[in-house]
Amino acid sequence: MNTNTSRTTDGRGRLYDSVVDTIGNTPCIRINRIAPKHVRLYVKAEFFNPAGSVKDRLAISIIEEAERRGELAPGQTVVEATSGNTGIGLAMVCAARGYPLVVTMADSFSVERRRLMRLLGAKVILTPRAAKGMGMYLKAKELAEANGWFLARQFETADNATVHENTTARELLADFRGERLDYWVTGYGTGGTMTGVARVLRRERPETRIVLCEPSIAQLVGSGTAQERGPDRSPAVGHPAFTPHPVQGWTPDFIPHVLQESIDKHYYDELLAIAGPDAIAWSRRLAAEEGIFAGISGGATLAAAIQVAERAAEGSVICCMLPDTGERYLSTPLFEGIATEMTPDEEALSRSTPGYQMPAA
Repeated sequence: MNTNTSRTTDGRGRLYDSVVDTIGNTPCIRINRIAPKHVRLYVKAEFFNPAGSVKDRLAISIIEEAERRGELAPGQTVVEATSGNTGIGLAMVCAARGYPLVVTMADSFSVERRRLMRLLGAKVILTPRAAKGMGMYLKAKELAEANGWFLARQFETADNATVHENTTARELLADFRGERLDYWVTGYGTGGTMTGVARVLRRERPETRIVLCEPSIAQLVGSGTAQERGPDRSPAVGHPAFTPHPVQGWTPDFIPHVLQESIDKHYYDELLAIAGPDAIAWSRRLAAEEGIFAGISGGATLAAAIQVAERAAEGSVICCMLPDTGERYLSTPLFEGIATEMTPDEEALSRSTPGYQMPAA
């Protein structure tokens, strides 16, 4: 790099017909200050997608594939159960494509997610938090059946893993072409990222060890207990190993069918359990020490990647997924204790010069 010239940009060299055409091709960014020095640790920053999360990929795949198969009629209402990111992605895609969207979501998820979806034109139906993920899931099915709406079925549809096989995985191969990639680390929500990327890495980068993560207080995969399913592959009941956890978007109260392929075919080499406080702590460090603003799920995945890095061989290369932006966690424990007014240190700095001081409280 020539350090004698000022930073410049060249543009992308193309024009876009729709916001959905900007989905994907997210960057892998090196972690410089908080990673162990004997490894190279990268994060794949999915908040560069237009609606701020990895679920933009899933959203466009569900809609485009349904259009292609003739399952989604022009102007038909789309309905889906979501903890937020899939709903935000679907709201963006449906707005761009002209479909009404109804989202069902447990009232335990952050309020800013509801507002984002409503701003994007969606209707948000809240379900009681006591009913967990199964409650919002069954409400979406109920609404679809009662109204003849298109149910997106993110937890079962083959379009979920396929889009990650065709996009996320190909991007990783391109970005690490000619480079080592010793470990790839990811959590799971629907399981689409895990299953789709793992298909490709197992085939084309078999030396890469795949590390799957889940919350320490909701170890559904780690329990070894099979998920009961209905005839349509949907969960029949909530999983007995689930307890509520703070890593929104990670691990509903059932094992999604999309993830089951990874379990059955042993796509992952290691399973790590991550505590909620560790997830929050690493999200905060990532922001304050690297300038990378990711959500709690990103902090959880980074926490796992740091564990891997600490025991990895000298020169190892690790990449972990950052699913979304921290901006949709403003009302969650991620921002607990973050001041809205000046802190004592900030007030002291203000008083250190005479002008433009705020009046005393």
